Amino acid sequence: MPDGQGGEQVPQNLDAVAVRAWCLLALDALGRAREEIDSINVYPVADGDTGTNLYLTVESASQAVDAVFTGHEPARPSLAETMRAMAHGALIGARGNSGTILSQLLRGMAQVIGAAAEGDGAHEAEPAGISEADHVEGRTLEHALRQAAESAYQAVAHPVEGTVLTVATAAADAASGAAGDCGAVARAAYEGACAALEATPGQLAVLGRAGVVDAGGRGLVAVLGALVGALAGETVALRGAVPKGAAARSTGFGNAASGTAAFPSTAAPRTVSPSTASPSTASASAASADAGSGHARVEAVECDDLPVEEGGPAFEVIYLLEAGDSAVARLRTRLDRLGDSLVVVGGDGLWNVHVHVDDAGAAVEAGVEAGRPHRIRITHFGVGDAHTTPQPPRERAQRAIVAVVPGEGLAGLYGEAGATTVPTRVGEPPASGELVEAIRRAHAREVVLLPNDADLRHTAAAAAAQARTEGVRVALIPTRSAVQGIAALAVHEPDRPFDEDVVAMTSAAGATRYGELSVAERQSWTMAGICQAGDVLGLIDGDVAVIGSEVARTAAGVLDRMLSAGGEMVTLVLGESVPETVAEHLEKHVREAYLAVDTVVYRGGRQSALLLIGVE
Repeated sequence: MPDGQGGEQVPQNLDAVAVRAWCLLALDALGRAREEIDSINVYPVADGDTGTNLYLTVESASQAVDAVFTGHEPARPSLAETMRAMAHGALIGARGNSGTILSQLLRGMAQVIGAAAEGDGAHEAEPAGISEADHVEGRTLEHALRQAAESAYQAVAHPVEGTVLTVATAAADAASGAAGDCGAVARAAYEGACAALEATPGQLAVLGRAGVVDAGGRGLVAVLGALVGALAGETVALRGAVPKGAAARSTGFGNAASGTAAFPSTAAPRTVSPSTASPSTASASAASADAGSGHARVEAVECDDLPVEEGGPAFEVIYLLEAGDSAVARLRTRLDRLGDSLVVVGGDGLWNVHVHVDDAGAAVEAGVEAGRPHRIRITHFGVGDAHTTPQPPRERAQRAIVAVVPGEGLAGLYGEAGATTVPTRVGEPPASGELVEAIRRAHAREVVLLPNDADLRHTAAAAAAQARTEGVRVALIPTRSAVQGIAALAVHEPDRPFDEDVVAMTSAAGATRYGELSVAERQSWTMAGICQAGDVLGLIDGDVAVIGSEVARTAAGVLDRMLSAGGEMVTLVLGESVPETVAEHLEKHVREAYLAVDTVVYRGGRQSALLLIGVE
């Protein structure tokens, strides 16, 4: 931690910027831990999706925070606005039991921190933690963690120890005994959560038998570790991994760093239409559409291959609900009689409802009677349920390519090659939900996913995991640039075996070095020296290698460096603002300096980078 004047330590207090950093670090931490957390998910249902659900929940929270920052540019939002955006984003994007509880934890924190930052006196103990600057201090964070744990307990109909609730309470207990700024309080909470997580196998028999810690608690440890990192400006080495000897169920994503891909089993859940899930589910779908604005939609997923606890409910039902407090209180009572794992979170007219039931239609109908349910999601955990009427699924294509592409020209190029595309704009990367929707649009049994951006690796992995639960066999090839995706598409052969096709595409992408030209927005230090605003930057494999003043000369310098290691083919993708003369100059440069190298040029169109370069 840096020191201030006179050697005094600068306090680590929570402000809007720290909250934004917390979101990004939490998303990265859950992205890295997602497979591990999925593999230890044995309670309340061993459906192997806790890590993915937590990632998607935090992704929604992070996007909400980014949106509120964008809305205030060039200024920045207040701490209260930022925390409420984070909590609201988590609420509307909450997935599964664990994600729903996490959203309530964040809501509890937002209530205390928002009130303290605004100084409205809603929490008598908080004013001591307020300063004239828009931040809160350690004492307020203590109260926020306590409110988070208590509100999460209240949201769960029948709390069970040895779960994320226990870990959250331990974090609050440890925080209350800490003294100092927010950094000290957060670190104490993190350490307390780690200790509590390690004890969960002794508290919950199903965890002890499996030899694992609680998956939801493991995710909360990652989120708290990210909070420590955001306040301290450092990376926290996460604890609470899978115990040695645990029978982890690998999800098989492969090693993105090595350029190899692993291929999951084809045994996977099937997507079914809402009308085939159960008779009452279909009627609930129609009723919910009639009850609201006409935009209600039921998404039903049948997960026949998932292990189901004997005697447990057959369906997971989740929906957002617009309703008043009194109606929600009645809904809690009704749903509690219908099933278990009931969690109702939210407030101020908007709620997220999660429950495991045998009669999914009745659970949705209860929501219709309480208010207006939407974003309805029904997952069938296992086979043999009396309500299930098996129906043959609609015919799918055998194989499809789904690719993220920057620019209209590239979207057309990929589309001509048969790919389903996800357009992206500069500074606006797609969310995992957009990738999942693209996979659904492709409507194939097998999908090869090309993210074409190193920063999308966790987002793409989460999308692939979600698609697998819907019956799609997905291979994620870790392409870092659209030119690597073009190389992969060039060797794609849909008629050969899936594994062989993916290996060939992965090999072609991995053998393609990639470069890019962009314009510096401000003075900055780079690997190639100091750049000034307006300089043309030539990047190779993501690092600045050349700094110049002209596009053509800078691009030629990048090409010379890339071709110094050899190459047979150069691919150039020109942005909308780059004139044809640049392409002509570069083609001539390659033809005269590298006799055996061919060049192919494409137009990227609007929203594409200034210039993309690939060397195979």
